Amino acid sequence: MADKERKVLSEADVQRALIRISHEILERNHGIKNLVIVGIRTRGVFLAERLCANIQTIEGSKLPLGYLDITLYRDDLGEIGPRPVVKQTELPFDPTGKVVILVDDVLYTGRTIRAALDAIIDFGRPKAIQLAVLIDRGHRELPIKADYVGKNLPTAKEEQVIVKLSETDQTDEVVIAGGSNE
Repeated sequence: MADKERKVLSEADVQRALIRISHEILERNHGIKNLVIVGIRTRGVFLAERLCANIQTIEGSKLPLGYLDITLYRDDLGEIGPRPVVKQTELPFDPTGKVVILVDDVLYTGRTIRAALDAIIDFGRPKAIQLAVLIDRGHRELPIKADYVGKNLPTAKEEQVIVKLSETDQTDEVVIAGGSNE
């Protein structure tokens, strides 16, 4: 754990952001026709599940939900060790012709999203792919922009954005760790 942590989103803030994103997805896509949601492992999966639950509450219909592991699509695969842990990708639908809402917790350099785009396209040719993230912290290295953002959070490169979710961390919050020691 880092020396200093500063909470930037509380549990209520996380919930409000996800409800807002759910409504924005529905508004932009005029409902749920041809819409599917895909969460990037690990925390993107839990956020995708929550978005699906919100949308089901609003619309009264369940959206197809998938999970994506991007490990083998990473451009830094050689740097993460000789035996990367590959988790299961579960896409119980063909994305061809669908609008895929890709979900992740933090958008930073854009490299994870680039890998996820490659992975999804290996399964079919979506009509469109839209990106939903809880946090956009800036510092892009690739020309990738989120369509739906819970919170824009400008950070220093030496800072770390930590998303804690009840499914893995027993609490919902977002904190910034590191940075200057002033």
